[in-house]
Amino acid sequence: MAKGSKFTVPIGPQHPALKEPGHFELTVDGEIITEATVRLGYAHRGIEKSVENRSWIQNIYLIERICGICSHTHATAYVQAVEELAGIEAPMRAQVIRTIISELERVHSHLLWLGVSAHEAGFDSLFMFSWKDREVIMDLLEHISGNRVNYSANLLGGVKCDIDDEKEKAILEGLAYLDKRMDHYFDVVTKDVLFLKRTTNISKMTKEQAINLGAMGPVARAAGVIQDLRIDAPYNGYKLIDVNRIVETGGDLEARFSVRMKDIKEAFRIVRELLKIIPDGELAVRFPRKIPAGEAFIRREAPRGEVVYYVRSTGGMTPDRVKVRTPTICNMTSVGKLAIGHRLADAPMIIMGIDPCFSCNDRLVRVNKDNTSNIWSWKDLKDYRKGQYGY
Repeated sequence: MAKGSKFTVPIGPQHPALKEPGHFELTVDGEIITEATVRLGYAHRGIEKSVENRSWIQNIYLIERICGICSHTHATAYVQAVEELAGIEAPMRAQVIRTIISELERVHSHLLWLGVSAHEAGFDSLFMFSWKDREVIMDLLEHISGNRVNYSANLLGGVKCDIDDEKEKAILEGLAYLDKRMDHYFDVVTKDVLFLKRTTNISKMTKEQAINLGAMGPVARAAGVIQDLRIDAPYNGYKLIDVNRIVETGGDLEARFSVRMKDIKEAFRIVRELLKIIPDGELAVRFPRKIPAGEAFIRREAPRGEVVYYVRSTGGMTPDRVKVRTPTICNMTSVGKLAIGHRLADAPMIIMGIDPCFSCNDRLVRVNKDNTSNIWSWKDLKDYRKGQYGY
């Protein structure tokens, strides 16, 4: 490539550096990225529309499949929105069990991300070892719920799986093993010279940029944004314990690795604390088949950041509307912004730095007006939606 020449390099939607379909167009001058655009929408499965034709109970299992790695978080947010509509609260034992599974899922998610990110950086040994240790968490989740990925632990009004003495012992033994492994992984991602060359000052984001771009979860906390719903708006078992804030100020990929590794250690502490104080009581309460008319708005802290559920009922046996907003759509805006100025070889790491989930992310709508190339304004799009769908 001649010096000064500009080329557009497409990445995706099918690409060895991406495990899910997304399309990135990178304009490069030599090896330096000068422009970047993101196109989403390849994996949208219409789940939000599908839930309108299924019962409140059937939707638990459909909602879980929005995202395999955050399946419990999605199911928990949904069932608690429905519980709010019905005016019914799950027993505290059930709420604590939901929280324990949520934190184990957080570890599962971060270990999966660590392996994929290490693979993109060329550190396949870290990829294989971290995924080997991820099996420990998946075995524990299977021991608790019977499933390794979509755990199906939630019911309307509670949970279907208990944690007895045997399961508690297995959890503590698994966490004791993983605790030592996380210390090793933390040393690797924060001290290994070759690894730091791929992360230090790459995709660096200031606190102001994080706020303006709407970053969430570990991506925002790595830039100094103090944001964690487990602390800011405690729910379930988080109401019974203190959760430590995990915040870094570097704002680059190194800081994002650090935040997630510390997040795993904090998850271990939270699970141990909850196992000590888990209350006695029922696992579930009786729940009506019809849900009273009304609206519910629920926020939960998923491994990638804040998940929002809006659920509307008209008093029937199926929802009138279920709207989901996942954190990837918020964090994705930073990819195009922060990739500029970096080398093309850094692009896979920049993308993986936000821990994207394309299957739960595809909700962006792009509309061409009158079959021209002019993109509608946000006002035009709202007017179109109001005329077509009434909202």
